[in-house]
Amino acid sequence: MPIIAPSLLSANFLKLGEESQMLNESEADWFHLDVMDGVFVPNISFGLPVISAIRKATTKICDVHLMIEHPERYAEDFKKAGADVLTVHLEACRHLHRNVQQIRALGMKAGVAINPHSTVELLFDVLHEIDMVCVMSVNPGFGGQKFIPGTLEKIRSLRRRIDEHKLDVWIEVDGGVTLENAPSIIMAGADVLVAGNTVFASSDPKGAISQLKSY
Repeated sequence: MPIIAPSLLSANFLKLGEESQMLNESEADWFHLDVMDGVFVPNISFGLPVISAIRKATTKICDVHLMIEHPERYAEDFKKAGADVLTVHLEACRHLHRNVQQIRALGMKAGVAINPHSTVELLFDVLHEIDMVCVMSVNPGFGGQKFIPGTLEKIRSLRRRIDEHKLDVWIEVDGGVTLENAPSIIMAGADVLVAGNTVFASSDPKGAISQLKSY
């Protein structure tokens, strides 16, 4: 049964309290929180104050995805804001191993995200040090994009490596996840599905979450 992590980037920002309550009452497992700096990605989203507020509104896992340059400068602040899982981008980290160690030393689960152009093999040397790989199935920065089909082979390759080495690492898939393609993503080996528009643009968000959870 997959972990479902609705992305609040697609929520109604004027009703974040209500949206959070809806997720609390749903079968969602995690809150996925996208932080963008307008430098690493061409968009700016929200930051520490919003995450602190959401932390107070839920007891579920806060899965914070940093699409920012120099994430090491802010790791401690995101811990204080309430992050349970902190994900940094391979492409943004000059010293990835050090970044991962920092996150874990602060008591959070460490995730590493890879953009569509990056191969999963680039993570093999640090895979035993991390808790989650976030495979970007769209180009990061904006919600509502279509799933890149080649992502499925990347998920399969990661799944093989993790299983062969008996590692305890989640595979998260972020971008373009729909009710239609979720079964094939899970079959490829994903553990965590990030869903934005599929949940928040639905006429029945709780029902959409329940359907994703049932795959």
